[in-house]
Order: sequence, then structure tokens, then C-alpha cells
Amino acid sequence: MRQRWAQASATAAARGDPGNRRLHERWLAYLEHRKRPVIANVAIARELAVWC
Repeated sequence: MRQRWAQASATAAARGDPGNRRLHERWLAYLEHRKRPVIANVAIARELAVWC
């Protein structure tokens, strides 16, 4: 994954990193609320689709 990040432009990396961190934090919050991982994954995928 680090190789793919190295190939990204500086602009894409600057925008992608905070988004990636935000979605990861959201995913952890779902797990802390005892949501099933499948449900958490679907919710994060929906957020990512809207963000893209």
C-alpha cells in the first residue's frame, strides 16, 4: 500500500490521507458500538462512495 501512496500525486495524497484516517476512525467507532464488521464495512463503503 505504501508503494501505491508513493505513486500518487502530492495533491491526491494530501486529500486522501485525511479521508482515509477519518473513515478508519468511523470504522473503529462502529466496532466500539458493537456493530457487526459486515455492517461497519457497508457503512464505510457508502461514505466512501459519496465522498468520491
